[in-house]
Amino acid sequence: MSELVKEFNDYRSKMNDKLLADNNKIIKRIFNLDTNAYAAGALDVPTKELLGLVASTVLRCDDCIKYHLESCKKVGVSKEKVLETLSIATLIGGTIVIPHLRRAYEYWEALEDNAS
Repeated sequence: MSELVKEFNDYRSKMNDKLLADNNKIIKRIFNLDTNAYAAGALDVPTKELLGLVASTVLRCDDCIKYHLESCKKVGVSKEKVLETLSIATLIGGTIVIPHLRRAYEYWEALEDNAS
């Protein structure tokens, strides 16, 4: 597994476990809401993940970008669709998101390396 992907997933899992172990009702509800929001509904899961990717890129959240890229990869979204989605996010967000675009591309490459 790519070290970049492993490091992100290990840290995310460790900290999520710690957060949820404190049994804070609001945090648990936010996590649950997030899980349910990305479940299939009127929009399919790949579409929802691509929407999450756009929002995360425009809001410049690298952790969220990585999460949605990984989710996109897991549900079979193609590189072409991811790049088109990132291009829309860059158009909407402006040049300030270009550093996040670079890191997103790097992370997608790491996910592709894991698949091969």
